[in-house]
Amino acid sequence: MTEELATLRVSALRRVIGLGVLLALAGLLLQIALVHPPAAIGYRAFLLAMGAGALALAEAMRRATARRLVLTREGLFDDRGRELARIERISGLDRGMLAFKPSNGFSLSLTEPLPRAWAPGVWWRFGRRVGVGGVTSAGEAKAMAEILTALLQEKAGRG
Repeated sequence: MTEELATLRVSALRRVIGLGVLLALAGLLLQIALVHPPAAIGYRAFLLAMGAGALALAEAMRRATARRLVLTREGLFDDRGRELARIERISGLDRGMLAFKPSNGFSLSLTEPLPRAWAPGVWWRFGRRVGVGGVTSAGEAKAMAEILTALLQEKAGRG
């Protein structure tokens, strides 16, 4: 990768709260299923599956929130080099209050659909949309969005 123009880290407090909520949900579901089980075996299996799913989601979020996002002139990547979106594929950026985006973040429109991907609490990609934010730092997300807007305007001026 080339020079880092901006980085986006996860807010420690938001990470703790997000993981705490998921772990509390998992604990509550598993407690109900094991300590106060419903009479029907189907309900018990459902509660166990949902509790296990909440634990799996908490682990996925723990791993995802240990990463940071990096903006370069080539595009947006995580700190291991995983591509979220290349600059030439980004057609627009939306960070308005009513935009379909994660909290404290922004949404990118792409020129072509990319494979679905998700880092819980940090970013998601679905078709032609990429959402960045969630438990990330609001100030860093705003700064990254502004630099990305300038890069897109620069690209439009060249093209």
